[in-house]
Amino acid sequence: MVESRVPTHSQPPPPPKPARARPRIKSSKAALSLTSDAVQRLQNLLSGPTPQLIRIGVKNKGCAGMQYHLEYVEKPGKFDEVVEQDGVRVLIDSKALFSIIGSEMHWQEDRLSAKFVFKNPNIIDECGCGESFNIAATS
Repeated sequence: MVESRVPTHSQPPPPPKPARARPRIKSSKAALSLTSDAVQRLQNLLSGPTPQLIRIGVKNKGCAGMQYHLEYVEKPGKFDEVVEQDGVRVLIDSKALFSIIGSEMHWQEDRLSAKFVFKNPNIIDECGCGESFNIAATS
């Protein structure tokens, strides 16, 4: 009688599976909405010969504490929130996200000035001229 021997040592473990990139969670509501006037103005600003983006942030400035800050950038920062609406891409600085979330950006023109205006539900206090604001502190 011929015996078949099964080796008693176990097989080597299978190679580890390659790590998959974590899917980016996309919220159902944008962190910032743009009015049609803001979209039109942003399209004009961003249609230059060198492709750029606009990053929105806040700085500790002004009599109420914080002020919006807009700047041109060539590419998004690692943690910037990208808002896309009607063919326009705007970035929100990650440090400013909780100050801006839920806001509406509007382009306003009158006889003396033209500027972006933000309707921000997080504001608890504004200075008299409307240039700076303060938000509720998070605990």
